[in-house]
Amino acid sequence: MAGTKRTPLSRERLLDAAIAVADAGGLAALTIRSVADELGVKPMSLYHHVANKEAIVDGIVDVVFGEIDLPVADGRWRPALRGRAHSARAVLRRHPWATPLMESRTHPGPATLRHHDAVLATLRSGGFSFPLAAHAFSLLDSYTYGFALTEAALPFTPEDVGEVVPDFLAQFPAERYPHLAEFTREHVLRPGYDYGAEFDYGLDLILDGLEHRLAAAGPNTSTHAE
Repeated sequence: MAGTKRTPLSRERLLDAAIAVADAGGLAALTIRSVADELGVKPMSLYHHVANKEAIVDGIVDVVFGEIDLPVADGRWRPALRGRAHSARAVLRRHPWATPLMESRTHPGPATLRHHDAVLATLRSGGFSFPLAAHAFSLLDSYTYGFALTEAALPFTPEDVGEVVPDFLAQFPAERYPHLAEFTREHVLRPGYDYGAEFDYGLDLILDGLEHRLAAAGPNTSTHAE
């Protein structure tokens, strides 16, 4: 319409459009042209805000990190890191393409750095030595990212387990795989089954283990190697 003002292109709008493209079609769908099409602009106009596609990927990973709730370094490390893990899982369910990229960027943005700094501050304020903080950070991220990858790759959702699983298992004769058949019948096909519920069980095991190691390290955790 004549006289209508178009919202100026900005880096923020560009990254929002890039996330929309990746959410809809995965990272393979993300190109300079697809982002330009999402914005309704010419591809060359994007280069005023980003150098290339890799810069866009750096930017959208940083946006994803910014969506994860930051833990608070008040000494209560366990509920803080539990909340952070739940928030990270929820964010990665919205942006499954991001999971393999979260620790891959060589040019991390401010939200990424702020996130990592907050996690380390939480661990240190809770009494973790540097080595034990490194163990905890690696373990929690490996578990959270790994669970997110598995959850995103499942061939069925909790809503369609009852419909999909029987046909899926028909490919695997019970007489050849009796334990798999029994497990599915007695557990997976029970009302209310949700693979996602496994997240809390595993997370609590990890937090229990870290709590035990922290207690065993004694009061001088800032200097003891684990």
